[in-house]
Amino acid sequence: MAAPEMPAPKGSFLRSVRRALWTFILLGAVGLVVYTWGAWKFTYSEGERAGYVQKFSKKGWLCKTWEGELAMANLPGAMPEVFPFTVHDEAVAAQLSQQMGERVSVHYEQHLGLPTSCFGETSYFVTQVRRVEAP
Repeated sequence: MAAPEMPAPKGSFLRSVRRALWTFILLGAVGLVVYTWGAWKFTYSEGERAGYVQKFSKKGWLCKTWEGELAMANLPGAMPEVFPFTVHDEAVAAQLSQQMGERVSVHYEQHLGLPTSCFGETSYFVTQVRRVEAP
């Protein structure tokens, strides 16, 4: 006659549940990192905007970023459209600070879907700035 099978000890069930939970947490963390990397690496759109920098400051509690506003007036006397933007590069931030009140053209990249505000308050990230001569 064959020997009866012994049931698995209770500790092995808890061990397998704990292992499955840790695997789920690890896969979720890796998935979040891959998603964040993809949202930061690939741009949704990019382009140029021209106007006058009317506001520019470093903001944030933990993650400090340079935030600004570009006033774009199409016609003299018309209400300007405001373009909010974020700057990560300190060299670009220094250039923008020097050119406050002058007409500038900024090159921006738009990154949609970034998971936290640590990247910036806006989805528009200025990468280059150049001064525009008056016509």
